[in-house]
Amino acid sequence: MISRVLILFFAIVVLVSCKEEVMPKPKAMLRLQYPEGNYNTFNTQKFEFLKNEIATVKQEKQSGLVLDYPMMKGSLYLTYKPINGNLNQLLTDAQRLSYEHVVKADNIVEQPFLNPEDGVYGMFYEVTGNAASQSQFYVTDSTNHFLTGSLYFYAKPNYDSIYPAAIYLQKDIRRVMESLKWK
Repeated sequence: MISRVLILFFAIVVLVSCKEEVMPKPKAMLRLQYPEGNYNTFNTQKFEFLKNEIATVKQEKQSGLVLDYPMMKGSLYLTYKPINGNLNQLLTDAQRLSYEHVVKADNIVEQPFLNPEDGVYGMFYEVTGNAASQSQFYVTDSTNHFLTGSLYFYAKPNYDSIYPAAIYLQKDIRRVMESLKWK
């Protein structure tokens, strides 16, 4: 009788003790690493700037071009317009375009840009949240030249997923603005 109780006791202990303890998995973060930017001068008829080597240039129209970043599934659309007494209208249009994303954006941060040495003045808009565009900018010399830029990704916006690429491309946009020279 004691042997049956001991066998039953050991059987229960073995069955209960072999059960693996359930532990929650730790939260993981996707780690995306992009190459360090190498920049070369890119020339157009109206301006020049430093372009990241990983970007390919596509001519859209006579006044626009696209810097395509296939690795990040994003593109920076640049549009050039000459100023013909319409600076206020161009500024209004650029600001309106940036704030069209306020419906889906969590926040839009304006960052003024001034480079009096090269005659380049403008504004950089950093958009956070699930907006269609994560960054917008415009630069001008206030007399002859006006350039706008918009960053778009190929996928439906999900800010958490595109955040690393958005940060990388925002640095590239700032490099474009800082290195821009009018002709």
